[in-house]
This record gives sequence, C-alpha cells and structure tokens, in this order.
Amino acid sequence: MEEFKYQELTKGVIGAAMRVHTQMGIGFPEVVYQRCLAVELRMSGLAFERELEMPLFYRDEKVGSRRVDILVERVVLVELKAVSEVTALHHAQVLNYLNAYQLEVALLLNFGTPRLTYNRFVRSPRRT
Repeated sequence: MEEFKYQELTKGVIGAAMRVHTQMGIGFPEVVYQRCLAVELRMSGLAFERELEMPLFYRDEKVGSRRVDILVERVVLVELKAVSEVTALHHAQVLNYLNAYQLEVALLLNFGTPRLTYNRFVRSPRRT
C-alpha cells in the first residue's frame, strides 16, 4: 500500500468529519459543521486552529493574509463546504490555497450531500 504524506492525520480528520456528518446530517450552514468538527478533532486529540489568519504568498513574497477554515497540526489545511455539489471551482480554490499558503496537503470536506464527500489534495512542485 502506498504511503501518502500525513496519511494518518488526514485519515483522522476524515473520520472525525464522518462522525459529524452521521450525527448532524445535511442542511446546516458551513459554520455549524466547522464548530462540530472542532469538537470531534479536540476529542480525537488532534491539534488544530479554526479561522486562523494565515499569510498569503505570491512568488515567495507575502502579499496579504486570509483566514483558513481549519488548520490541523499546522500542516493540513481543511476547507469545509456545505453545498449540494462540489465543483471544479472548489477544487481549484483548494489547490490555489495550498500554493498561496505554502502548505503541502489539504482536505476538501463537503457536508451538503447525503453522504460526506471528501477530496485530498497535494501541492505540486513549483514550476520554474
């Protein structure tokens, strides 16, 4: 079996998200799922920060900042959605966040469908 960077960490986050989805179901705003996921992550013993203000980079130069939904163990970005369908735009958003925040791994979790959907993203090496 191939080993992925932060595999155990992302597995723990996905498991926590599944517990939230099972308990809460669909229909709530994103912020409700964010708060519930924070409870599950805390109970799982994972270190995380919600609504963390992070610097944005362009060509390795800081150009501003923006809040991330959740950052787990300072290495895995977690972007939450509560929409009926995840689109290519959502995927592009997460990939752009990885580059702009200079992080390597992200999860896109969607609570807006009857079953939790999730995608794992890894930042590609920079092209020169």
